[in-house]
Amino acid sequence: MACRITELVLDSREPERLAEFWCEVLGYVVLDRVRGSVQIGPEAGFGGLQPTIAFNPTENPKLGKLPLHIDVNSTDRDQDAELERLLGIGARQVDIGQMGEESWHVLADPEGNEFCLLRQRVSG
Repeated sequence: MACRITELVLDSREPERLAEFWCEVLGYVVLDRVRGSVQIGPEAGFGGLQPTIAFNPTENPKLGKLPLHIDVNSTDRDQDAELERLLGIGARQVDIGQMGEESWHVLADPEGNEFCLLRQRVSG
């Protein structure tokens, strides 16, 4: 047997704000709120094929580039249209040393956590 990633946990200065952003990005819903933490995931809840994300409150600011980041692919539109949608809900483009010929876009969420929008469309 092997393990499967079921949950990602991110420290956040504003868990509610990040939960709202990532719910919009991923089509997730809020599953739980406990002591300032907000857990989001697919409507089916915890334990399915898609991992849930927990945003835990912290007072510590993000320092530097994250050693791990999230990659996302659009499910219902091309990459350019999805980029516009993500920018419209609060993502911003960031430069982490790209060469300019990548097939992906490097973005940051409202707290500066990097993530990449890849080119390929996947099924929802």
